[in-house]
Amino acid sequence: MHDFAAKLQQPSLWPRVVDYVRWQRALRKAEAEGREAPPMPDLAPLSINLDLTTACNYACDHCIDWDILNSKQKHDDATLRLSIERMAERGLRSVILIGGGEPTLYPGFVEFVAFLKGLGLAVSVVTNGSRGDRILQAAQYFTDGDWVRLSLDSGTNDTFVRMHHPSKKTLTLDEICGWIPKIKAANPALQLGFSFVITWQGGSRGDVKVVENIGEMVMASKRASDAQFDYISFKPFLERQEDGAEVMDPAKTEAELQAVIARIQKNLEEARAVVRPGFRVLASTNLRVLSSGTWRDYTHQPKVCHMQMLRQVVTPLGTFNCPAHRGVHKARLGGEGLWAVPAAGQHETTRLLGAFDASHECGQVTCLYNSTNWWLEELVAASAELPEESGGVEQRDWFL
Repeated sequence: MHDFAAKLQQPSLWPRVVDYVRWQRALRKAEAEGREAPPMPDLAPLSINLDLTTACNYACDHCIDWDILNSKQKHDDATLRLSIERMAERGLRSVILIGGGEPTLYPGFVEFVAFLKGLGLAVSVVTNGSRGDRILQAAQYFTDGDWVRLSLDSGTNDTFVRMHHPSKKTLTLDEICGWIPKIKAANPALQLGFSFVITWQGGSRGDVKVVENIGEMVMASKRASDAQFDYISFKPFLERQEDGAEVMDPAKTEAELQAVIARIQKNLEEARAVVRPGFRVLASTNLRVLSSGTWRDYTHQPKVCHMQMLRQVVTPLGTFNCPAHRGVHKARLGGEGLWAVPAAGQHETTRLLGAFDASHECGQVTCLYNSTNWWLEELVAASAELPEESGGVEQRDWFL
């Protein structure tokens, strides 16, 4: 899921990578020779995270985006649609509806999914699961390769409520999981995932202590398998630094870290033993590097974050260069309608590619795009001409 270099070498995406790398080479050559920089080619990001709203009907103690929820800023639907259309004309291939806020609370959620699919885009949704009725209504529009992932983080109703504090007091994990067979029946091709952020004693969001849930990993896996989800994905709890960066910081529990990792590994093994054949129990990249002790390697970033050209975040608060810096001023490319005028999007992306020093600004971020950024940096720094054909295998997976 996170082999982004392999995704970028798909025949359908490779030409855009070639255009970007050739432009970066020309840009650096012009700068070295004191000449005027060449304009960016007629490109848009290949993939975006789209926050349809900042509204949320939960108050999760472990929410990484707590500070930007339920703001008064809203998208102008017409401008947003124009932005997406202009991006699709210039290479956009996939949209992940996420937040920020809860995407299914957007008044026109179902219609917007239909709009995106009408543009031929791959579409996925990350939702808290509270509006299963809207996912069911939208199910008819999804096509092969699309997915919906529910952020549930628990195996019991009690822990679900204590972690998420849903505004609908009667909402339960049982009710949410009850929608899955209906959605599967409406569209068997749609991949449905159960997301589980692992929290442990000592973790916090500011002064708020998070509820530990390691002990429910096995129960959650069995529940997800029985409810007809296709997979469960485990990832470690993240926190925000004072500068806004989203980081993994296990140092607070350094004395107990190995014991925590051992508990996680034991639960992963037990989880894989209780699920149905074909059901996947996945460990995220962040969880794998935490378990292996190599997570700090992923904080060593190149100076230029190349992925901020290929994948951006569009929110009611503006357009940002990365999910790890959602809502952070220094990572802001422009307004939420930036790409409605493509030249503006290209200009501001060029500006931030030069101004945003990832080796410093992301120096504490365990970056999912770390190896891909270094691969792209090597391509830019190399002298050999890039092949017109990549030789990669087409996966039809355009989510970055």
